[in-house]
Amino acid sequence: MIYLDHNATTPLAPEVFDAMHPYLARHFGNPSSIHAAGREARAAIDDARDRLARLLGAKSHEIIFTGGGTESDNLAVIGLARACAAQGRHLITSATEHHAVLHAFEHLEKKEGFRVTWLPVDRHGRIDLDQLAAALTPETTLVSIMSANNETGTLQPVAEIGALCRERGVIFHSDAIQSFGKEPIPKGACDALSLTAHKFHGPKGAGLLYLRAGLPVERLQHGGSHENQRRPGTENVAAIAGLARAAELALASMDAERPRQAAFPAAVMNGDPRARLANTLNVSFPGLEGESLLINLDLAGICASSGSACMVGSIQASHVLLAMGVPPALAQATVRFSLGHETTAAEIELAISKLPEIFARLVAQDES
Repeated sequence: MIYLDHNATTPLAPEVFDAMHPYLARHFGNPSSIHAAGREARAAIDDARDRLARLLGAKSHEIIFTGGGTESDNLAVIGLARACAAQGRHLITSATEHHAVLHAFEHLEKKEGFRVTWLPVDRHGRIDLDQLAAALTPETTLVSIMSANNETGTLQPVAEIGALCRERGVIFHSDAIQSFGKEPIPKGACDALSLTAHKFHGPKGAGLLYLRAGLPVERLQHGGSHENQRRPGTENVAAIAGLARAAELALASMDAERPRQAAFPAAVMNGDPRARLANTLNVSFPGLEGESLLINLDLAGICASSGSACMVGSIQASHVLLAMGVPPALAQATVRFSLGHETTAAEIELAISKLPEIFARLVAQDES
């Protein structure tokens, strides 16, 4: 099997498994308990929080552990919007965000009376900074723009967005779930930042929200005073330990991984040709059909994706590509290849060698 779907999820790194194992076995205590077993678990969480804060250039109390990227995005978008509603009820995001952000904004707009500006993107998937500046009003409290798109790999100008928002006194959240460990995050650019471990060889079910000190956030769940009363629930100690170790490994290998993964040959590409993640190639094949492409790739031992793995098996035109102006028929004939740390040059060459036969078979089927 050639696994080229790392933007969907990544295999657990052996070093991460080793970091998690003690808390899956011997150190099983509840971190809220005051006895020795509980204190051992609490110490692991405190240590992970400190290490992650150092990696992000943050303070330890600015790290909120969550159950993953969707929860981190929801807590940032809904929690910040509600907490700041007295200052204004206007919010800004882009049309190509992950559904964890898009659906959170849609909820606020449809159910809670907030006004949302949905910024368009250009044909490469990037927002226009002048359009963002024009959209800001005295009632704007929150801007949420992802750092890198999960489907195309297109990078947004995070540093410039952050500077503009600071100048206007607006909170800036960025979904950095795809970019962390692949591209540097500009220090101090974001007031809030979402991450999830399984995108960089950590465990599923572990994420974090960085939230700048002093910013209010309304909790989305109720039931306990965990995470400084911002996210209740008994912490997943093993997953948090794995998250911290995975983050350290990802940043340590980032500079070496970017040029290695960028060597993947390009074809007809969707996304910005320069401002993009090195590991992501989003390709459309005119005249073919996305589901047939994926099935035939799978039969050939190649794991790829149509884009977002969170659409639960559905093959439909990507909202990201449609927002970029890609025609619906072409958007449905699209495959995303995403490389990871363990992807080898030999695997890429083998995958490439299988593609012509697959395409020829599909074309023949369409013509028959």
